[in-house]
Amino acid sequence: MMMSREKIGQLFMVGFDGTSVTPELASFIKEYKPGGIILFSRNLQSVEQIVELTNDLQRCSPYSPLLISIDQEGGRVSRLPKEFTIFPPCKVLGRCNSSELAYAAAATIAKELKAVGINMNMSPVLDVNSNPANPVIGDRAFGAAPGVVCELGLATVGGLQDNRVVACGKHFPGHGDTNADSHKELPVVTASRERLEQIEFPPFRHAAAHGVATLMTAHVLYRSLDDTVPATLSPVIIGALLRQELHFDGVVLTDDLEMHAIIDHYGVEDATVRAILAGCDMPLICKDRNREVAAIHALDKAVADGTVTVERLEESLGRIARLKERFLSPYRPVVISDARLVVGCRSHRALLHSIHQARDRSAKAFV
Repeated sequence: MMMSREKIGQLFMVGFDGTSVTPELASFIKEYKPGGIILFSRNLQSVEQIVELTNDLQRCSPYSPLLISIDQEGGRVSRLPKEFTIFPPCKVLGRCNSSELAYAAAATIAKELKAVGINMNMSPVLDVNSNPANPVIGDRAFGAAPGVVCELGLATVGGLQDNRVVACGKHFPGHGDTNADSHKELPVVTASRERLEQIEFPPFRHAAAHGVATLMTAHVLYRSLDDTVPATLSPVIIGALLRQELHFDGVVLTDDLEMHAIIDHYGVEDATVRAILAGCDMPLICKDRNREVAAIHALDKAVADGTVTVERLEESLGRIARLKERFLSPYRPVVISDARLVVGCRSHRALLHSIHQARDRSAKAFV
């Protein structure tokens, strides 16, 4: 039994340059049929432009509605233009220690994303900020206590998914105890399994047990779990720990395979095949078209030569199909006039103001 190219394409989430669907981008989507697109600040200018972009992207996809995702965490990891309601970083919500505010913020983000045709948010960060020297997590985490991250992480999942935006908890099994940035190099965590169980794992266990739709892997080497490959490429961490022990049957995305933690050691083609074999469902490649094409061809070849079985891919395709059925069906184009009524509206600004007030009250309490 052979696996068709269009099915293989469904496993990939890809990014691109530019603010519109060029003939070249349209041709790529029609030929390779990726299952998802990720948007960055470089792609986004205004409400009207984003509505036109997402509608055009969906029109190009002949196979099924696209997952259209974004990193809209709040704070420094915010991709949307300033006319949207931009919330402070997760650390502020952690200081407020209010699941109600975390839920409300996530629900507001979801409503604004849905209004412009974005149906997935790479949020919440479920990492515990357990290492003050961490150069990449810091205020992106809800805090240094696993209990706070569990509670506010799950509230964020609820706020997004109750409003039909896919939530993605990251970065499994925990990026909070690293002292290196996986965008630039491969971080190594030397903590014992016992410490990981106490500090890093609880938010992921909690979210997996309570319905988070997707999780993203960490490009981090965990000596006590698998001292040979980073989590993204590890059958021990993804297949055994996440799938079997945590019983997670949602969609698992890799972090961007173009990050130096991966490409400096493996290359995108090899990493793609390894990630699928480890138990991941969706390789994420955020920018380079040549790498995206090469990765799809590499997986195609791996299926043809038997390195990856058709049955293994059907598992991932089934998870992705169920995710799309749950959140994207029925698909309808978005309308600019509706989006204008939602984005940055008065009630959303009022919520942002109340979060700033709660932050100020909590700051005074710390003095």
